[in-house]
Amino acid sequence: MFSKKLGVAVFAFAIAASFSGCARRGAIKDDPNKKQAEAAAAEAAKPQENVPPLLPGMNNDSLQETSAEANIRGTDFVAVDGLATVQFDFDNYHVRDDQKALLEKNAAFIKGHKTPADVLVEGHCDDRGTIEYNIALGQRRAQTIREYYIQLGIAPGDITTISYGEEKPVCREETDDCWNKNRRAETKLRAKAQ
Repeated sequence: MFSKKLGVAVFAFAIAASFSGCARRGAIKDDPNKKQAEAAAAEAAKPQENVPPLLPGMNNDSLQETSAEANIRGTDFVAVDGLATVQFDFDNYHVRDDQKALLEKNAAFIKGHKTPADVLVEGHCDDRGTIEYNIALGQRRAQTIREYYIQLGIAPGDITTISYGEEKPVCREETDDCWNKNRRAETKLRAKAQ
C-alpha cells in the first residue's frame, strides 16, 4: 500500500513538474514580434531633442501628417529668379533662424506670381553619410520647407517634394564651405495646367 501511495505521489509530482516546466519554457521563449512592438513603442515614447516648432502652433506631428501633394509628373519644374535656396546645418532638417526670412520672401513671391504655379521643394545633402541616410534626410528637409510654406498660406495641394540626397551637389570640394552649400532645399515652379 505504501509503495502504491509513493508511486501515485511520484506520478503526481512528475506531472506537476512537467506542467511547471512547460510554463517556464514558454516564459523564457522570446516572442520576436512582441519585442519589436515593445522596441517601437519605446522609441516612439522617447522625447525628441532639439526639435522646436517651425512656426507658432506648429509641431513635429504636422510633419507626419500627409496631405495631398501636387503631382510631380508632367512638365519640368524650373528654378526661378526670386526664389532663394535655403541652407541647413549638418545632419539637421530644422529651419535655421537666419533662413526664415528667405522662406517668407519665397512664399510671398509664390503667392504673388503672375501665373498660377505648382511648387516643387527639392531636399539636398552633402556627401557625408550613406546614400540611404542622405535620401531620407533630404526628404525631411523638403517636407519641413513644404510645411513651412503651408503655414505661410500656400495651398498644400500646390506643393510637392522630392529628395536628391547627395546626388546633385552644387560644389564637389571636401571643405566646410562646400558642404554647407550642398546642405540645402531649392524651390522650383512650373505653370499649372489650366
